[in-house]
Amino acid sequence: MIYNTLNMALDTAASNGGGSANRFIPLLLIVGMFVITYFISIRPQKKRQKEEQQLRENLQIGDEITTIGGIMGRIVTIKEDSIIIETGADRVKMRVMRWAVQTNNTATEKLKAEREAAKAAQEEAKQARIEEAKSKKSKKNEDE
Repeated sequence: MIYNTLNMALDTAASNGGGSANRFIPLLLIVGMFVITYFISIRPQKKRQKEEQQLRENLQIGDEITTIGGIMGRIVTIKEDSIIIETGADRVKMRVMRWAVQTNNTATEKLKAEREAAKAAQEEAKQARIEEAKSKKSKKNEDE
């Protein structure tokens, strides 16, 4: 459909005498489609891969992790390309490749706690501003 519309536009332009500039329109459309594809799918995927790689490089002993298979455990040993985790109350140790780590639950919990603390601090600041405004208003009323 787009191709037919484009051909009709090119035929009309060619019959009107302006044919040289219109030869580049299909090329521009193809380039535009590649640019859109890059920004919609390729760029976000590379960003996610970079974040996952950073997560795997920042693992520390004692972190609670979840693997891509759904196994949850605490890291007890870190090697170059693998980690050893302890799972469950019976402390079964498993060797897992680094690329199999999906999430670092310890880091996620820390981030959540930091966000909650920041939100609480904002609420306290808001309450302090409200109290200050009330005290100024009451002082002003007393002066009158």
